[in-house]
Amino acid sequence: MRVHITEGSIVEAQVEALVLGIFEGITEPGGAAGAVDQAIGGLIKNVLGSKEFKGELNETITLHLGGGRPYRKVVLVGLGKKEELSAERVRQASASGVRAAAKGGVRRIGCPLHGAGAGGLDVGEAAQALTEGAILGLYKFETYKTKDDNGHKDELVEVVVYEQDGDKVQAAGPAIERGTILAEATNWARDLVNTPSNDLTPTVLAAKAKQMAAEVGLECEILERRDMERLGMGALLGVAKGSAEEPKMIVLRYRGSDDEQPFALVGKGVCFDSGGISLKPAEGMGAMKGDMAGAAAVLGAMRAIALLKPKQHVIAVAPCVENLPSGTALKPGDVLKAMTGKTIEVDNTDAEGRLILADAVAYAESLGAHSVVDVATLTGACVIALGSLYTGLISTDDELAEAIVEAGKKAGERYCRLPADPEYKEQYKSDVADIKNTGGRPAGAITGGLFIGEFVEKAKWAHLDIAGTGNNSKDRHYLVKGATGVAVRTLAELVCRV
Repeated sequence: MRVHITEGSIVEAQVEALVLGIFEGITEPGGAAGAVDQAIGGLIKNVLGSKEFKGELNETITLHLGGGRPYRKVVLVGLGKKEELSAERVRQASASGVRAAAKGGVRRIGCPLHGAGAGGLDVGEAAQALTEGAILGLYKFETYKTKDDNGHKDELVEVVVYEQDGDKVQAAGPAIERGTILAEATNWARDLVNTPSNDLTPTVLAAKAKQMAAEVGLECEILERRDMERLGMGALLGVAKGSAEEPKMIVLRYRGSDDEQPFALVGKGVCFDSGGISLKPAEGMGAMKGDMAGAAAVLGAMRAIALLKPKQHVIAVAPCVENLPSGTALKPGDVLKAMTGKTIEVDNTDAEGRLILADAVAYAESLGAHSVVDVATLTGACVIALGSLYTGLISTDDELAEAIVEAGKKAGERYCRLPADPEYKEQYKSDVADIKNTGGRPAGAITGGLFIGEFVEKAKWAHLDIAGTGNNSKDRHYLVKGATGVAVRTLAELVCRV
């Protein structure tokens, strides 16, 4: 879909539907809503007076108009309390509004610049949030559907922002472009996570990354099994043993500066996770096609970074495998040697993400990375602790952790820092190797993250556990059902800030 801004009156918009933001408690529409209300005979005022619509955040009501007008319906969307308006609320309301407006085959939607008038938001901030909300909110994964409910596939929707102030139009343009880049990168990652594992093997994921890199101007290298053997990546190769699919290590590089030491993004790419010999229950196992959401996040972030062009040197490393049971599969009790030389007792083959990330973060540091941020659908324990609202954050560096939290606020993604006390490491000590790959049920999200940190020697390090936030069980404003693409925008914002 496309979002763009034009100078002109929204009353005269040549669109099929309008989306107008309304603050909670307003009884007399003003601004763009007031102008439209006069043009449509006071219908908005009547609805506000009837209390059918209160303006609560993401609340919507659709007013269907008669013939002879340039638009056939007007959607009112709640912005919540005026004093609580933020870019994130504009992002959510934009998604809720355009989703309601697009119903019934609408392809061209008009709206004012939500929040940049009476709301008091910076024009660029409001424009970027509006754009992200619209593009993320209208996302659909329809690759495997031959028809939608109307008998045909949806066409692209166009959202036109109307603004009469020429200076605001000029200021909003670059912000809309930035919001488009970030939202489209997130949707690209969503597509990867939503794709079934029979069509997204490690080989296919590597090919898609290589194609994307060529399109946006990134350097790309794919490490094969022989490369991993040469480098001593015994932890990653141990997980890959159970599958007939070849493991791949995707390495992308963006050179926005001459710095020799890059900022590294590392993402877990388990294209399907059965649990291996420590087999998962059958119920819900199909969702494990999305166990590569961490890899999708860092690849999507690199797509955005390449187009945003920050003055940074950035690499992404995505280890890609399948975790399956077979006659050759990794077994509980086996001992693996990682790239760093550290030995690992395998206590549970379903704790495989930390194994492949052990070699991946070590490899990123071997490429000279001064900072390493890994992203993974790592632990069910994090879901129990934080649910689906907050991503778990573990870091041994306060400055890096704070930068991630701030980047998340800009992106509208929430992070909760968990303690990284060294005493937790006692839980995963091994009697037969240096460490083991589980630390028991207590503090499972923490010990899982700290295990990965064992393989970063000098670089700043942070771990993001997206097990609870990587997938949505139902539609909620711009977080539609299915893959969320979480961390794509946070990582891109982070790189643009450091």
